[in-house]
Amino acid sequence: MKPSVESHQEELMFQSLRAISWTEFIGQGKIKQALKVALSAAKKRKEAVEHILLYGPPGLGKTTLAQLIAKELNVNIRSTSGPALERAGDLASLLTNLNDGDIFFIDEIHRLSKVVEETLYPAMEDYHLDIVVGQGPSARTLKLDLPKFTLIGATTRIGLIAGPLRDRFGIVHRLTFYEPDDLVEILLHASRKLRMNLDKDVAKSLARRARGTPRIALKLLKRCRDLAQLKNEPGISQKVLDESLQLLEVDEMGLDANDRRLLLALIDKHNGGPVGLETLAATISEEKETIEEVIEPYLLQIGFLKRSPRGRVASVKAFAHFNKKAPAAIAQQTLI
Repeated sequence: MKPSVESHQEELMFQSLRAISWTEFIGQGKIKQALKVALSAAKKRKEAVEHILLYGPPGLGKTTLAQLIAKELNVNIRSTSGPALERAGDLASLLTNLNDGDIFFIDEIHRLSKVVEETLYPAMEDYHLDIVVGQGPSARTLKLDLPKFTLIGATTRIGLIAGPLRDRFGIVHRLTFYEPDDLVEILLHASRKLRMNLDKDVAKSLARRARGTPRIALKLLKRCRDLAQLKNEPGISQKVLDESLQLLEVDEMGLDANDRRLLLALIDKHNGGPVGLETLAATISEEKETIEEVIEPYLLQIGFLKRSPRGRVASVKAFAHFNKKAPAAIAQQTLI
């Protein structure tokens, strides 16, 4: 299915707001420092950088970091995604077109097929491809030499990456959720690029609702900008922000409609839990993967949801957020 005009325009907007230098990339300070050391050392040795694996929740800057690495090394970057590499030939056609030192970026690397993954092993380790030509008894293997490239893999689910593939990455970093102060700087910087006035106090209010994620902060900023332009406002005021977030059903904690639907189902229909993931998914008519990858991470981060061997449990904080009294069993767990 082709992307809509709106989604294409939104992607172009995010590309224009993407950091184009290490200075513009705000947050993830320790990772930036470690990467700079690795890149500087590789340049000094005149070698390709070791393969890099970046993992963490979506929207934290994995793709941006890959582009900054390529820019720092002054090399080309070829990007693809795990699902797009269906056959070994797809991988071979991309790798054989790289030059020495180039970056090969695979997003959602945990979704590589088994055959592509196994083809990637010798390419990462020995910089060659084993290509099978022909079929049956007459089949033979050709070895194709590859340039000394650097693979950068990005994933939201590192646990789904096979051990042999994971072990071939010499540099592994986990991106974490952003602090509100970092999000404020990102929002102020983006507003200047968009030529939209944004008061720092309003930026702080917006950052608190961004779930620790720059991508979400920028999406909310764009929606606020839309309303401000419709109202012929010179900038994003607190009033515009409040009205925009009300339309988007985002509350003061950053919870959206799906978050509230899950928590209220857990509280009202299961007495706060514990309840198994499959039961919870059936209760709110949602896919298990969506709950695990999209909804749960932020709820776990802010302490509204807990995982136990018996299932998901709403915390006392979640009950209080909805002005509901937690059952004695849940309140007692908080005291232990």
